Amino acid sequence: MIVITGAAGFIGSCIVGTLNSKGINNLILVDDFSKTEKGSNLEGKLFAAMIQRNDFNQWMSEFGDEVTCVLHIGARTDTTEFDKSIFDELNVNYSKMVWNHCVKFQIPLVYASSAATYGLGELGYDDNEATMPDLQPLNPYGWSKQWFDMWALEQTETPPHWYGLKFFNVYGPNEYHKARMASVIFHTFNQVKEHGSMKLFRSHNPNYTDGGQMRDFVYVKDLVSVIEFLMKGTAKSGIYNLGSGKARTFLDLATNTFKALGKEPQISFIDTPADIRDKYQYFTEANMQKLIDQGYDIPFHTLEEGVEDYVKNYLVGTKYV
Repeated sequence: MIVITGAAGFIGSCIVGTLNSKGINNLILVDDFSKTEKGSNLEGKLFAAMIQRNDFNQWMSEFGDEVTCVLHIGARTDTTEFDKSIFDELNVNYSKMVWNHCVKFQIPLVYASSAATYGLGELGYDDNEATMPDLQPLNPYGWSKQWFDMWALEQTETPPHWYGLKFFNVYGPNEYHKARMASVIFHTFNQVKEHGSMKLFRSHNPNYTDGGQMRDFVYVKDLVSVIEFLMKGTAKSGIYNLGSGKARTFLDLATNTFKALGKEPQISFIDTPADIRDKYQYFTEANMQKLIDQGYDIPFHTLEEGVEDYVKNYLVGTKYV
């Protein structure tokens, strides 16, 4: 049995759909299933059981010896939430519980970390574990991922294989429920459909033009492919970047969304919301060499390829993986 936490969410449900497409249905899905807005992500999916998030600790105590792998994707990911206690409970302590069960039953573990741990990128974006203790995230979400990464690296008792993945800016199908936290592509598609135009955040940094803010945008299909590779257990345990390896501008992202819709770009700019303005990353770019050195050799989608696939094959018609 493969356990997937956060299974009803964006990335988790894409993992479920991809595994189903390969005939893998013996899945245990863990999430807060009371959140009905995520229900469509699992429609038509095949699995063995659904376990409520708060019941998972007890379930693992009873059935952990039947689990072959845990994909711990579930987390509170809202970067605008500043209540540290929420992140302590859901991102740090819950992850420790998952880790400890994987140690007890010797289950391979893949868990979601975040590029938010890199803060403003003062130390670059290299997944070098020696420099990770010096990282300075910008918000409680980033700190929660940093604290768990540091805790994991300190452990002498570990799962047989374990991988923490620093997700960069992930986009793709099944993010329809994410509202404000959905990708710029999703928002561009909806604004174009409603208004024929798109508003991007204005730059408040003199080193970047409006729309010239740069992020490492990674297509969710590439992310799932990396997770499938790591599930084989051939890579060295540790913490890895998971981005495309190439920073692109938000203007590129929006322009390619218009192009996929067959429309001329109509883009204007608004101020970045005050509650996130001083915590805003103007540049991220994953150094992917560490993963490549472990044998991962599948090319990532270019931004143009990923946006076109997402828009034409999923956003148009609201389809799911």
